[in-house]
Amino acid sequence: MKLDKKTIIKQINLIRREIGHDNVKINIKKLIYDKKYDELWIITPDRPDKSSIIGKGGWVVGKLREKMKINKIHVESYSDYLIKEYRMKLSLQKLDSFIKEQENEKSNQSFLTPIENLKSILEAKIENIYNFDFTEYFNNQDYEFSKNENNAIVALSGGVDSSFSLVIAKKLGFNPIAVTIDPGTIILPKQFKDNIKKLCKEISVKHKYIPMDYTEIIQDSLSGNLHPCGRCSKETASALFNYGKDNNINLVIFGDMLSTGSQCITKYKINKTINNKFNKDNENNEDNNKINENNKEINENNNKKTNKNKENNNFDEDDLDMFRLNLPATLSVGKEEIKKNILKYNLEQIKGFGCPLLYESHKKYPYFKKFSIQRILRETRSGALEPGEALDLIWSFYRTEK
Repeated sequence: MKLDKKTIIKQINLIRREIGHDNVKINIKKLIYDKKYDELWIITPDRPDKSSIIGKGGWVVGKLREKMKINKIHVESYSDYLIKEYRMKLSLQKLDSFIKEQENEKSNQSFLTPIENLKSILEAKIENIYNFDFTEYFNNQDYEFSKNENNAIVALSGGVDSSFSLVIAKKLGFNPIAVTIDPGTIILPKQFKDNIKKLCKEISVKHKYIPMDYTEIIQDSLSGNLHPCGRCSKETASALFNYGKDNNINLVIFGDMLSTGSQCITKYKINKTINNKFNKDNENNEDNNKINENNKEINENNNKKTNKNKENNNFDEDDLDMFRLNLPATLSVGKEEIKKNILKYNLEQIKGFGCPLLYESHKKYPYFKKFSIQRILRETRSGALEPGEALDLIWSFYRTEK
């Protein structure tokens, strides 16, 4: 059967009549067929046109795939791609300004080459926005990678977003070290650790666990005082930046999909004299308790000092530049694209949204679900999640209830 607009539209109209759908005008802007993967992209002018081709419950596009005998059909709206293209161009501008700034300051030069590589892949993705193939792109590149030092930390949780970030960071030449914050199985269960071990071994990346005491977060969540995600993310980021500070690594890469455009890479000021909230060797718990008590006072004083410096727009010589790179957000990569690109690593598929602590909090305090759903809707509005994927995640909050 021919893969042209006229044939596709005719088949869609036949299918709609067969299953009792209303007769509507089918609009197709562009067709793209990937012979290698036997996949067809149907680009529509806007979302209503996309809905007409997908049909209620996906019946129309499902039957179209059967009739056309194609492995997979993607239906996308051109308006969504315009937004994605705009965001990637904003990311490109941000990377350009970041590179120039670092070159002018003649500091933090170690990660500039992989940042340049990131800029190159972003430019290539903008040129081939509909069906960019990461595997094909990297197969055609000949990067020279440094093997002597780690130019970046990748925050690795064992989920698909952070796993994708680690793979891409490795291929771009960051020579990353993967670091995982471990507060215990209620936040980091065994299947996540299994994925971490498997992936790091597969792509030959060094890995480090940092044990953390999240007792206060767990207790506050299970007593209904706070939703765990926000505070957990904040404490995790803080620990990763501290690890970078102690190991002379200025760049931390996250699997964030929301911080697109001008927020894709950001600078933080970290005070060199702030003690860590954890003992690197985890040797003496009694001493650690005393240190943590002292840290509270030190951190309070440093926070006052930092706020004062911000007001005066100056920082002292004890302040260190640290950078956060949100890798999937920089490339405007959605969840489906991420899953496709890490499929070959055979990682365990983690169903649902969040960690066991979140689900326990949902069971005890159902109103917490509202805040979790808000997080999912944010990713859906950004285009990182498809509506169907979002519905599955939201429904997972209710399927597990007895």
